[in-house]
Amino acid sequence: MPKPHPVTEEAPRDMPSPADRLRALLREGRLLLLPCCCDALSARLIEQAGFSATFMSGFAVSASRLALPDTGLISFGEMAEQGRGICQAVRIPVIGDGDTGYGNAVNVKRTVREYAAAGFAAIMIEDQVAPKRCGHTRGKQVVDRDEAVMRIRAACDARDEGSDILILARTDARATHGLDEALQRAHAFSCVGADLLFVEAPLDEGEMATICREVPGRHLANVLAGGRTPVLSPDRLQELGFAMAAYPLVLLSAAIGAMQRALAALASREMPRQEMPDFAGLRALLGFEAYDAEAERYTRPNERNEAGDVGGG
Repeated sequence: MPKPHPVTEEAPRDMPSPADRLRALLREGRLLLLPCCCDALSARLIEQAGFSATFMSGFAVSASRLALPDTGLISFGEMAEQGRGICQAVRIPVIGDGDTGYGNAVNVKRTVREYAAAGFAAIMIEDQVAPKRCGHTRGKQVVDRDEAVMRIRAACDARDEGSDILILARTDARATHGLDEALQRAHAFSCVGADLLFVEAPLDEGEMATICREVPGRHLANVLAGGRTPVLSPDRLQELGFAMAAYPLVLLSAAIGAMQRALAALASREMPRQEMPDFAGLRALLGFEAYDAEAERYTRPNERNEAGDVGGG
């Protein structure tokens, strides 16, 4: 298990960028499992569990930060701020949910640049009408194909103009226009430069296989219990041709369930008894020992000068 991050530790200057690390993982050819995070703590837990990457879920961020549904209520600024904290908390690459790009082509480019500056390895841009909705709920609408492709082209332009970030292009057209239209959009996204592709909410395993077979590229599967798409094993997803599998609600649902059980126990005037990390484990996870060690370095302010490490004026 990786050690907790010292609070002031910096990455080596020659360390590959988040985007480069994600590219390297994808080149390995194995299905990349992406448990989704909602904040810095959940991202840290994902990293310490040994996963190679994570995905900042817009659904989970809206739920945890605002206690509101994923219906476009959370803003660009709130998402970017949340993502910056997540990216700073871990060394594994993070994919960020960029929703619709928050406006026209110029807005999309700014969103991509800001996500890259925040430390994301990739950003997902989708073709829904704003305000967007969770991909497995009713009431979705998508923009026309030309506007959808324009968004992805703008995102790719921002990348090519200096933002070191991968573009994950998402279409929700399966639910509104059928699979053929979704496939055509995914192909068009690839043609304008998208690095990764995501056709949301296919209805069965046959459609999932068709997506990977008909549109060359690296595809993302969204694994959501109770959603519209079948929940398949990682091995089966890889057999079908998917490069990545995101699990958007596993941690959020687990956390809600654990909190509800703990609150029910307290309401019954009992101490919660479910398996929980002890206080020492929490301190280690959050880096208390590393903080204390770093603070100790500054309890003797003249130590470096006395050792001759720093010259005087």
